Amino acid sequence: MTNPSANVVLVHGAFSDGSGWAKVIPILQFAGHNVVAVQNEMTSLKGDSENTRAAIDAMSGPTVAVGHSYGGAVITSAAFGATNIIGLVYVAAFAPDEGETLGDLFQKFPPAPGFKYIAPGPRGVLYIDRAHMAACFAGDLPPAEGAVLAATQRPIAPAVFGEKMGPPAWKQHKSWYQVSENDQMIQPDAERWMARRAGATTISVPSSHASLLAHPREIAELILRACAVATIAANGERAVV
Repeated sequence: MTNPSANVVLVHGAFSDGSGWAKVIPILQFAGHNVVAVQNEMTSLKGDSENTRAAIDAMSGPTVAVGHSYGGAVITSAAFGATNIIGLVYVAAFAPDEGETLGDLFQKFPPAPGFKYIAPGPRGVLYIDRAHMAACFAGDLPPAEGAVLAATQRPIAPAVFGEKMGPPAWKQHKSWYQVSENDQMIQPDAERWMARRAGATTISVPSSHASLLAHPREIAELILRACAVATIAANGERAVV
């Protein structure tokens, strides 16, 4: 199909940072897209949403927002009302509705196996136990890559899980969703439920939570498809797939 260029704003999840998109970014750039990976502090959903909205507002032209894990909640908030947003892509991500918290979403389904390894570290912020992170966060990556993720993980403040979502951007924009079938951090059933609720075009990948690192080609292809379909739709053209 036609693949007109667009801006892509990538938002990382908890326990990671923008470098998690390192394998996806070159594929998007090779396809001609302008790509920015946001770095968020993860001390509050409000603060991360404002930081991400600033990155979105700085884009000139049609923009697709992509969120992994907690980053899905961030784009759900940040992209609401943004006039240049034409699509949202959720990568094994949260997609809350108005008034919901991340804690609410966790409680709708049985805890994923890796949830028990999340605990407070220095200053009370949350980490995944480094001894278990590679297995429960990125079990399909080579052990050496998983060990790097464990060593470089970034924490998230517990208060984030109690912040209520405002109006969700997925009620305004077409969405795409990737379900990680072997996810040990968010239940795959929860991912499927959020994707259905958002009316998202959905793919499933036999991946760990870290699908953007373990399956970068599949993730990049989903983003490219979203860029193409959303840009054509925004221009009032007929998409031929």
